[in-house]
Amino acid sequence: MGWKQGAAQAKAARGVGTLLMALAVAVIGMTMYMPAHAQIASTRHNLGASGTGINKFSGTTEICVFCHTPHGADTSAAVPLWNRTLPNPNTFTTYDSLGTSTLDGKVAPVGSVSIACLSCHDGVTSMSAVINQPGSGLVTDFNTGTWSGANQIGGVLKDGLITKIGQDLRNDHPIGIQYGGGGLSTTARTGTLRDGDFKMPANAEINGTTVWWVDTEATPNGTRQKTDMLLYTRAAVAGYVGQTDPEPFVECASCHDPHTSNTTFLRIKNDGSAVCLSCHVK
Repeated sequence: MGWKQGAAQAKAARGVGTLLMALAVAVIGMTMYMPAHAQIASTRHNLGASGTGINKFSGTTEICVFCHTPHGADTSAAVPLWNRTLPNPNTFTTYDSLGTSTLDGKVAPVGSVSIACLSCHDGVTSMSAVINQPGSGLVTDFNTGTWSGANQIGGVLKDGLITKIGQDLRNDHPIGIQYGGGGLSTTARTGTLRDGDFKMPANAEINGTTVWWVDTEATPNGTRQKTDMLLYTRAAVAGYVGQTDPEPFVECASCHDPHTSNTTFLRIKNDGSAVCLSCHVK
């Protein structure tokens, strides 16, 4: 082989190597900046015709529409652009009605982000019952399409499934409950938990709003992330002596992230009861 031919081959090899490196960087970039809908496209919350989960609706290939709409959203919902009518909070029986002696936090009426979750998981409302179907203006349900899948009947979650929370919440982890028995002030961003069996949450001010969370990292980094246990500020509950300021409460989305691909949408894996031990000191 002449030196000219060898040099040409070496140059070509360098070119291929550069191209492969560029492609690798591009793929990594696509993974890091995957659009939000791609995160749920392969989960059971993709209820459209393109869904890979058990329950699917043939009337649309859209993914986000079952929960969100860019126009005409339910403004009473404490979640972004909610596309479903919220159920009546009085239709739910909450955990505190059991009279458990160790329950030292006040339980508020079902609301906040939890009632948004229950607008599907109450087992009463069809998953296709939306305020605004794609491109149609305001309607109360999809006009066309059928449901398929063993975990639903007519778009309503089937009895006996863990996903059908129902309206009796007594056998589920308390929601709408003060974190750590109360004692924190969102207004002052300070306080002491009344129940020492809970870890002290972190807080920060983001765009003028105080947010609370419980760090799940072994070494807390002081930054709220989707993999932390999020707490949701609610106003003082009437009739409870001791709560005068808005303070953090535990809601469905404290432990669950509806957009993750984790099993049962938990914010972190529950190996070694990691979800429970994020908040509870046991």
